[in-house]
Amino acid sequence: MEKKTSVLIVHNYYQLPGGEDSVVANEKRLLEEQGHKVVLYTRDNKELQGKELLTKLLLPFSAVFNFRTYREVGKLIKEEKIDIVHVHNTLMLVSPSVYYAALRHHTPVVQTMHNFRLLCPGATFYRDGHICEECVTKGLGCAVKHKCYRQSRLQTFLCVLNTWIHRMTGVYGKINYICLTEFNREKLLRINEGKKGKEKKVVSPEKIFVKPNFTFGIGDRDSGKTGVRLGKGYYLFVGRVERIKGIDLLLDAFRKLQDRVLVIAGTGMEWEHYKEKAPKNVEFKGYLQGKKLEELLFGAKAVIVASQCYETFGMVIAEAYAVGKPVIAGNIGNMDWMVEERGTGGTGIKFQYDSSEALIDAIQRFEKTDIDWAGSTYRRYVDEFSPESNYRLLMSVYGRVTENQ
Repeated sequence: MEKKTSVLIVHNYYQLPGGEDSVVANEKRLLEEQGHKVVLYTRDNKELQGKELLTKLLLPFSAVFNFRTYREVGKLIKEEKIDIVHVHNTLMLVSPSVYYAALRHHTPVVQTMHNFRLLCPGATFYRDGHICEECVTKGLGCAVKHKCYRQSRLQTFLCVLNTWIHRMTGVYGKINYICLTEFNREKLLRINEGKKGKEKKVVSPEKIFVKPNFTFGIGDRDSGKTGVRLGKGYYLFVGRVERIKGIDLLLDAFRKLQDRVLVIAGTGMEWEHYKEKAPKNVEFKGYLQGKKLEELLFGAKAVIVASQCYETFGMVIAEAYAVGKPVIAGNIGNMDWMVEERGTGGTGIKFQYDSSEALIDAIQRFEKTDIDWAGSTYRRYVDEFSPESNYRLLMSVYGRVTENQ
């Protein structure tokens, strides 16, 4: 019997829950169901709550290299006989020290790129209400100038310093990467672009792989089977309630579409602000997961994605397709790739991402279409975003990584 790869999954939770957490849970479950030994190592930024002032003052240094993580990860690799270390997020407490721990034990590292932080300290290629790639073309110092990380020049400088240090050590060139789309891979490769056209070698192109995220099929509790249902007539947004996610645009559009209902499932720092200014036909449900979120997905007429940034992957789009729901999305970055608008086999409707009038037009066009949305969206899910298709891709990545070790 062939030995299954043993995997150490490493993840740092943010203080607010997000899509990365779901990806970690999904991949852990997938690997375990396929017979792999999976060890999970996590840190949580909530650990910082209530800490003494000295600990918080030392945080910038531990974010660069956390000795506790280094020791604990090294111990797990040795004791659990780990074959591959698969990292998802390192900010703040895991830190890049996880890479050094793995390399010291001659264990290959795979880093899933859930954002653009290696190129953009703000992680989104977005600032002041528009797309920005100055840190790629002009250098990371631009982020300090614009206070791109938490609107703090000091915190941005420390974030830039962290990235610069590990670029200089060459560790980024020694690890492997999973980009969620080809679009993201092309963006990551721009890290090798030097000023005045001089090429650098920060990451190795041959160590960058493309594998999308996936979601498990959602069971239809009316029938006891995985499947799809017709929507009840409302539109659904799932995600952080923030400007960057297009909440202003959504509210503006549905203020003019008084006879349609928009349901918003999510939370964020601006949740109360947006709830107060929203029209009466917009319902705020807060952060939902599990069965409650499933019910909302099943009941929706369509899911709307209005992000004003590239997004490294639209997890909610994959979840919508899993229950046969079409998606109305802005034509920007990966959303433009994930949503197909064509004939009778499309998966949704696209609109000019920064225009509420274009969103209104897209909704109206959607309501006039006569397409088997359930069939075409579910087929896309099975082909590209299902556990089965994803496992094959993941094993291909692991196989190539271990062969090259």
